[in-house]
Amino acid sequence: METRTDTLIGVDEWDKLVSETYRRPYTFQQQDGSKERGTFHITVPAAEEDYERTTVPEKVNHPDMGVSFEAWLLRDPKQMLEHDKESWSLGMWWERNFYPHIQAVANDLHAQGLLKAGEYTINIDW
Repeated sequence: METRTDTLIGVDEWDKLVSETYRRPYTFQQQDGSKERGTFHITVPAAEEDYERTTVPEKVNHPDMGVSFEAWLLRDPKQMLEHDKESWSLGMWWERNFYPHIQAVANDLHAQGLLKAGEYTINIDW
């Protein structure tokens, strides 16, 4: 029988680590069209995965989602959307459309010494 040992992280704790480290809105559950309850496995570090896009349309729930880690870091989180000046829209857009690939985030957190190498399971429950 093959087994492995994972570190279990609640999705809220993961979001808090990412948001506080990078000072940007971040909600893992809202990404990729909204994740169902369940678990997500990630190995840290692992081969770099990143989105190629440097921007997505400034519209909440637009089908284009995910931007490069660099683009995510470069955009000012207070910069309002071009055609929508509501603060709630801005937050939702960051959470649902303007986010980096989780592997790029995890690898960077590891490089900063904030996440040990290993196997992780993010528990998505709300």
